[in-house]
Amino acid sequence: YFDSDQSRMSVTSKLFKGSLIVLILAVGIAAIHLWLNTKTYLFSEKNIAELGRKAISLHGSNHIAMFAFLEKELSKRYPGHVIPEHHRQWIYVNAGGWMGAMYLLHCSITEYVLLFGTAIDTSGHSGRYWANVSDVLLTGSFRQWPEGTVESVMYQPGDFIHHGWGEVTGVQWTAGTWMFEYGRGFIPSTMVFALADTIFGTTDFYVFLKTLKIFVIGVVQEMSQGQF
Repeated sequence: YFDSDQSRMSVTSKLFKGSLIVLILAVGIAAIHLWLNTKTYLFSEKNIAELGRKAISLHGSNHIAMFAFLEKELSKRYPGHVIPEHHRQWIYVNAGGWMGAMYLLHCSITEYVLLFGTAIDTSGHSGRYWANVSDVLLTGSFRQWPEGTVESVMYQPGDFIHHGWGEVTGVQWTAGTWMFEYGRGFIPSTMVFALADTIFGTTDFYVFLKTLKIFVIGVVQEMSQGQF
């Protein structure tokens, strides 16, 4: 009987600890979600969309000129909130089966702004994020296959693409597709998907470390100014 009582106590203790962990996680997630819905943000989808379309109207299909314009204009509109030029660089991104490259311009715990695209045809899984991701297509073409549907949607330069929190799609880029992207949400949660293929697929730890480095530089820069 004594052993039986001890066994029951052990099971009860484990259940209590497990329930407590689940409760703490649930409260933590709810608190972060409330914070995300009530905090003030530096950027907006509207402003990023307007800036991306202005780049297209000024430079047509010249993506190099558009990149230079967007960097300059972003630095002018948001002084002190763009990653220093000597730290900016194109970094490979392997995720969800596709391969692209990003050029991070701003990053905090809750926002990022970057240039993204690919020089080759590529496709795969979009990822499911705790963040809203929006893009202005600068050049090329981009196709989305929304979850639960049997048809895809094709986007062309100038189109605005919104990928909502918790959504997932099949994605396809043609070679020479470049985008101006803005993310808003709990950005560290997106890093799991963004780096998974780099860690377990390509095992390119040099790219992994470069990605972490630029992310930390951006976050520390914003935190030093009270931006999270």
